Amino acid sequence: MKSLIITAIFSLSSLLGACTNVLGNNNGPLVTNTDSTKGFAVVELFTSEGCSSCPPADELLARLEQESNGQPLYLLAFHVDYWDHQGWRDSYSQHAFSERQQQYASWLGLSTVYTPQMVINGSREMIGSDVTAVKRAVNTALDQPAGASLTLQARSAARQLEVNWQLSSPRKNTHLLLALVQKNGQSQVRAGENAGRKLSHVQIVQQLTTVNTKESNHATLPLPAGFNNADWELIGFVQNDTNGKIIAATKADLH
Repeated sequence: MKSLIITAIFSLSSLLGACTNVLGNNNGPLVTNTDSTKGFAVVELFTSEGCSSCPPADELLARLEQESNGQPLYLLAFHVDYWDHQGWRDSYSQHAFSERQQQYASWLGLSTVYTPQMVINGSREMIGSDVTAVKRAVNTALDQPAGASLTLQARSAARQLEVNWQLSSPRKNTHLLLALVQKNGQSQVRAGENAGRKLSHVQIVQQLTTVNTKESNHATLPLPAGFNNADWELIGFVQNDTNGKIIAATKADLH
């Protein structure tokens, strides 16, 4: 059964990849909403260096970063591991991120998972390279008032990151997720579907920690090798455990 599920995943990804070049030719600004007083958009991309359909979605995430226009966009690239047996192991991949994508399949009523996939504010999903759908979902999210207000403070010391937060309007069945993000990365892919390509990535999630806001307003996170304040950032968001909807998000300046 497991092999059948994996085959379905790869078949769907290959089919979707056929339309990425057309979808990627959409011109014009991605972020057209300029009222930063309303909502926010947490954009989660599930991607893999082993997937030939994923580079256009990685490029679209980079475009969102470049064209954010000062709006509260929180971009997260989750590299999944179910492509790693296809001949190339994505060094950024983690099994926990594959499990997170499977959780979204349950929350959103999907029969399978695929790459590239984008999820906006935990409530809408689309092909990660579909410029039109991503643009529409991001601007719609920015136009919706946030369900709560979240603030984060973070300070690095002694190979640890000390994090404090404040959350207005605490809700039942929610948790705070803290994503430690590497802003940029590159790989020279030597095997698999992207063999011979040099791939560039942005907003690579390296750690994702779930904390209970009812127990404390402080957490200590271990820092990975190579961490520095300039090239990393901390994004926090509050997510409903029962339906996946994200009700608040922010990021912290690292000191």
